[in-house]
Amino acid sequence: MAVPARPLSEINEQAIRLLVREMGPADAVRFCGQFTTGYGDYTKERKELFKDLTIEDIEAAIEAAREGHNSN
Repeated sequence: MAVPARPLSEINEQAIRLLVREMGPADAVRFCGQFTTGYGDYTKERKELFKDLTIEDIEAAIEAAREGHNSN
C-alpha cells in the first residue's frame, strides 16, 4: 500500500504545533534553533572580536562571569 507524500511545509507545520503544545513556545524555539546553520564567518568574527585579548584576559572574564552567576 503506497502512502501519498505530504508536502514538507505541511509536515513542518504539524511538527511545530506538536512541539509548542508539548514543550511550550520557548523550548520549541530553542529546539528548532539547534538545526539552523546561522550566517556569517564565525572564524573571521572571532579573530576580530578577540584580537586585543590574551588567553589570560579571556580566562579572567570567564571566571568573573562565573562568580557573578554563582552569587545570584
